[in-house]
Amino acid sequence: MIDHLSTYATDFVSTKNFYSATLGELGYSVQAEMILDHDPDLPGRRACAFGPEGRPVFWIVEVLEARGPRHVAFAAEDRDRVAAFHAAGLSAGGEDLGAPGLRPIYHKHYFGAFLTDPDGNNVEAVCHTPM
Repeated sequence: MIDHLSTYATDFVSTKNFYSATLGELGYSVQAEMILDHDPDLPGRRACAFGPEGRPVFWIVEVLEARGPRHVAFAAEDRDRVAAFHAAGLSAGGEDLGAPGLRPIYHKHYFGAFLTDPDGNNVEAVCHTPM
């Protein structure tokens, strides 16, 4: 259903590093990088996109002021990837919003972990399959 989406970063380098660490644990990497020249208030605005090979799905766009907060959940192949995402995010400066674990309030096999990115957005990895 979703082709791509974006979030915004006041500290582009820290945010890119955070998502490189966390999304790398889920098998995603930077698929595109560019300079956006359409905004006279922020010439040289940076942007990059993460996703599976050849598919820029999740964009980071540099901004002057924080916008949000937002929530985005990334699919993980298994529970170990959820835990690796969480650990990588903590190491990359994210704050813990919920350690890896079952969240039966959503459904019986919902296994997720929650962090904040450098702009305070709620970022999650989730696996829906049984162990």
